[in-house]
Amino acid sequence: MSPRRKRDSAGRTTGARRRVGWRLWLRRAAMALGVFLLLPVPAILLFSVVDPPITAVMLARAGSRLMDGTRPVFPRHTPVSRAQQSPRLRRAVLASEDDRFYLHFGIDTLELRKALERRRQGGRLRGASTLTQQVAKNIFLWNGRSYVRKGLEVYLTLWLELLLSKERILDLYINLAEWGPDEFGAEAGAQRHFRKSAAALTREEAARMAAILPAPRRWSPKGNIATRRAAVILERMNYPAPRELPETSPSSRRRAQRR
Repeated sequence: MSPRRKRDSAGRTTGARRRVGWRLWLRRAAMALGVFLLLPVPAILLFSVVDPPITAVMLARAGSRLMDGTRPVFPRHTPVSRAQQSPRLRRAVLASEDDRFYLHFGIDTLELRKALERRRQGGRLRGASTLTQQVAKNIFLWNGRSYVRKGLEVYLTLWLELLLSKERILDLYINLAEWGPDEFGAEAGAQRHFRKSAAALTREEAARMAAILPAPRRWSPKGNIATRRAAVILERMNYPAPRELPETSPSSRRRAQRR
């Protein structure tokens, strides 16, 4: 074989090896990505029957307490069963945080559009996170604002909605949310603020508890901000959380047929 043919043959062999190497690397990368994306699934399936003993937010609080020398290191977390949660509190939470909870699949596109419109008009981009998104963030993610964190939050939210019932997601939120400085779970919050169990909260106490959820480390259920917010929450508590869109409700269909 001539030297030129030998060089051409060697070049083709080297190129083939490189292509094989790239394909192997891509396959391994795809497998690693698939494993990473499926990692939350077993945990979420487990959460259908048990509450997480600790969350990412609790770990962050524990780290801060450790650095500050606060004891005990881990914040108080008092989960309770659904039977030990006042129905008034469950309704107040929805009225405060996500009144369209039963109408969306974890991402409320209507509220998202409203938030984007407020931002376009010069306001702050806030108020679009659903209850399920907050559960995903509390359990799995770190605090902060970035496109990566938001993308992971949306991904985890869709898995939560797919694998858990709405009532179970609400259970998790009530037991994992922060209801006061380093007080996790409505039971811990009720004991701190009203010296009673979450099951014994009155209608107004439930509204005041729910009113501080956006800023539980800064607001008090008995403060002025909570008083203003509780008035709105109490008004919403006069009716059940909507479970179907107005245009698809039986009364709406009957009105449409009469026309």
